[in-house]
Amino acid sequence: MGSVFRRYLLPGFIFQSVTIGGGYGTGREIAEFFLSHGAVGGLLGLCVTTIVWSIMLAICFEFARIHRSFDYRSFFSALLGPFWRVFEALYLMIALLILSVLGSAAGEMIASAFGVQSYWGSFMLLGAIGALAFFGGRIIEKTLAWWSFLLYAVYGVFLVWIAATHGNAIADTLGAGAAAGPWFFDGVRYAAYNLIAFVAVLFVLPHLESRRDAIASGFLAGLIGIIPGVFIFIAMLSHYPAIQSEAVPVLTLLESLNSGWFFALFQIVLFGTFVETGVGIIHSVNERAANSVREGGATFPRWARFAIAAALLLTAIFLAQWIGIIDLIAKGYGALSYGFIAVVAVPLLTVGVYKIINRTTSRPESKRVFS
Repeated sequence: MGSVFRRYLLPGFIFQSVTIGGGYGTGREIAEFFLSHGAVGGLLGLCVTTIVWSIMLAICFEFARIHRSFDYRSFFSALLGPFWRVFEALYLMIALLILSVLGSAAGEMIASAFGVQSYWGSFMLLGAIGALAFFGGRIIEKTLAWWSFLLYAVYGVFLVWIAATHGNAIADTLGAGAAAGPWFFDGVRYAAYNLIAFVAVLFVLPHLESRRDAIASGFLAGLIGIIPGVFIFIAMLSHYPAIQSEAVPVLTLLESLNSGWFFALFQIVLFGTFVETGVGIIHSVNERAANSVREGGATFPRWARFAIAAALLLTAIFLAQWIGIIDLIAKGYGALSYGFIAVVAVPLLTVGVYKIINRTTSRPESKRVFS
């Protein structure tokens, strides 16, 4: 049973863990990319995102399995050859952007809950992410998987409660809804830049044993990754269109439930999703550094994991305080999504698919070592 979970479901839960905290856990991304197209347009856009994720993740997982490429350096060396550093530059920019969104959201949430300065929430996030990054792969794998189960349970209760108390408003919005604007285009854009999360999934892909495993787990990952987002979207329809302008829309929804204990529980779980996302991103950078050090015959020390985490997070927190979550998502994510399509999506759909079909390998196999 454990083997089945690790092969078919674990990659999806890790993908969802890393995806959710960067904005869709707060509802901000949902408002920006989906709710702006109305109820029907938003649901159609979410379907587009699911399809794109499932197809692309299946390709990514199989490419990684064939090439034994379980960190982003070896993966993109196999895919892009000497141009793999173009991806690394893009990835670090997106990583800083996502970490900045996490820092800004954590600051907003802690400030709202406790009436303190927002930077306290950002530094709490830094400490939690740094602590998990210090321990490495196996602890991160278990933490992200178990927290995902808790998240699904709490988000499920959240949707049912919102539907029970605001069901008429949701039904009215759906009934009056129409597909407005480029919902297909935004569904693809949202899928494209969030696909970056697959890099953080690479470290658990050694569990895949066959092409069937890779394709099945890829398609399941697309579904697992989108379901909490659909929950949030439907809940947000209860306060449409006013909720679109909120920095952290889920806080507005929680306040409407008028339940102190659930408000506290949800914020704890939400803060945990921020930690999940940050840990997944930083662990992928640590694994890239660790594998380079190992290739040189040295050992990557634990303190270096924390040092990399601290450097990335401090930079991201500065950006978060300077720019703010709404502008970070509206301007930063949209711009970088085009770069990700050019550097990752197009090569995977061409060179990647060709190499999968022909089962070729462009570099020597590298073995994954948990640390």
